[in-house]
Amino acid sequence: MKKKICLAVLASLSLLFMSFFTASKTFADTTSEQIKKIQDAGVLKVGVKQDVPNFGYYSAESGKYEGMEIDLAKKIAKTLGVKVAYTAVTTQTREALLDNGQIDLLIATYTITDERKASYAISNPYYYDEIGFLVNTGKGLKTISDLNGKTIGVAQGSTTKLTIEEYGKAHNLKFKFVQLGSFPELAISLHAKRIDAFSVDKSILTGYVSKKTAIIDEGFNTQEYGIAAKKSNQATIDYVNDLLAKWKADGSLQKLYDKYDLKPAKAENN
Repeated sequence: MKKKICLAVLASLSLLFMSFFTASKTFADTTSEQIKKIQDAGVLKVGVKQDVPNFGYYSAESGKYEGMEIDLAKKIAKTLGVKVAYTAVTTQTREALLDNGQIDLLIATYTITDERKASYAISNPYYYDEIGFLVNTGKGLKTISDLNGKTIGVAQGSTTKLTIEEYGKAHNLKFKFVQLGSFPELAISLHAKRIDAFSVDKSILTGYVSKKTAIIDEGFNTQEYGIAAKKSNQATIDYVNDLLAKWKADGSLQKLYDKYDLKPAKAENN
């Protein structure tokens, strides 16, 4: 009787092991297939910002893309043994370029949300930030409450407007909004005093500070930036997650922050 029980247990363990091995092999095959496709092409196609200093910025002077996200794309491509090709994206175009296959990965200050995770494969966070406000100095705007009833400029297609509206409801504040197509347009509108504040993540705003503007110290709503791919390319994102974990542990990510004088927000709420 005991012998039969032992044999049954062994048989169950064998089946469990075989199922695990098969699942692991399938996952590995899928990953290998997607990575091999990129390697065979010899290029990793990445969507990046071209108007966000320190993250993704196209320098007319050097004729090259520069920033932390540009360097991150290079590091990923290097592990694959391929070159990297950049495609400039905006908040309006970045998801469409993923959908139609023009880019393999999106590394473009892309905030992780449940809604986006339902539609795209998104990596673990590689950077944390919080919503901030850039204002003209000398206007007495020192806190978010000072912006009550004021006009806030935000980028079209971003999550910023909704986030600020939710903050306003929670703190009995009301705002008016102007939505424009790019960050430079918003900075120009602020300088021309067509808006009272330019709002986006604080680290992005650091690239637009001038002698006549300042970032309000107060911020809110910690944001997570993730690397995105088509839902069908989840295996590629799993590969990216392994790299991010390694680079976080060995200090490589911190070196990228330091290179561009970036100071991530604390992640205690995430």
